[in-house]
Amino acid sequence: MKIILLTVGKTINNNLITLQEDYQSRLKFYVPFETVTVPELKNTKNLSVNEQLEKEAELILKQLDPTDDVILLDDKGKQFTSVGFSEFLSKKMLSSVKRTVFVVGGPYGFSERVYNRANGKVSLSAMTFSHQMIRLIFVEQVYRAMTILKGEPYHHE
Repeated sequence: MKIILLTVGKTINNNLITLQEDYQSRLKFYVPFETVTVPELKNTKNLSVNEQLEKEAELILKQLDPTDDVILLDDKGKQFTSVGFSEFLSKKMLSSVKRTVFVVGGPYGFSERVYNRANGKVSLSAMTFSHQMIRLIFVEQVYRAMTILKGEPYHHE
């Protein structure tokens, strides 16, 4: 199984980029992992929130294969401990799914079309993080999950 992190808009903070790239380079020893970024919308001041969500939905949905297992990173999603998340990923890896795509939406979340396409939702915290920070947090949690599954000492209970 390949894990894909699909995001709307790119990270502009070089410190966050460096840290995210570090965790992504570590992940290559455990699982195929890729980030895909769709461009942030331009000139949004003349668009309603719903129009922005629909335009972002088009960009997101174009990146998905019909057989993808799509998990939205969403504040209304299921919360896990790190060990619980590792078990969640382990089950995904044992399934016949070729790609599990975790999606980070734009500033207003997701349109109804994206929610309807999703196979599930995961919340990384009850707190709200910037879209740029959530990418780093997610990649670190995937790395942590892989080390938990391998019994390596990165995660301490």
